[in-house]
Amino acid sequence: MTKRIEAKYKIDRRMGQNIWGRPKSPVNRREYGPGQHGQRRKGKLSDYGVQLRAKQKLKGYYGNISEKQFHGLYDEAIRMKGDSGANLIGLLERRLDAVVFRAKFAATPFASRQLINHGHIKVNGRRVNIPSYRCKVGDVIEVKDKSKQLAVVLEATQLAERDVPEYIEADHGKMTAKFVRVPTLGDVPYAVQMEPNLVVEYYSR
Repeated sequence: MTKRIEAKYKIDRRMGQNIWGRPKSPVNRREYGPGQHGQRRKGKLSDYGVQLRAKQKLKGYYGNISEKQFHGLYDEAIRMKGDSGANLIGLLERRLDAVVFRAKFAATPFASRQLINHGHIKVNGRRVNIPSYRCKVGDVIEVKDKSKQLAVVLEATQLAERDVPEYIEADHGKMTAKFVRVPTLGDVPYAVQMEPNLVVEYYSR
């Protein structure tokens, strides 16, 4: 088992939730946290603890992105007009690794990041290997011709556990996807409830 997969499953167990809605999640078997004391960690969380948990869950969902990157997105979200929590979700969903995951070219955000890092993804005809690349409305994302028959890509497109959301137009025959619009919180098909407002409260303490 790779270090990445171990980290992914640890996030699920630490949260006590199957945050990606995957059938293989260890939470489907046992809901308590990892480690020998996992079953005893059921104490009531403080307000700070609730906010921290919300931040860890959202950050972990997007492939456990770095704290520096996540805080940078928060800083940008609060400078934008409108609801800061909704702005944060919009910025996260514009990340290339998120769009590749949503288009079902990858089974998980971790796999999506790896696909991009290894040069299998193009944006508007140009290869992009930066997972945090920010997509714009109208951008066309595609799997490189030589990579369209990769088993991991073909398997991901067949996953029955989730659908492509309305803000992305995906053509799995051509392995292309178009980023149609920036989604609102209600548009994003999270498997569990996300609370970006608590993340904003956490950072604005």
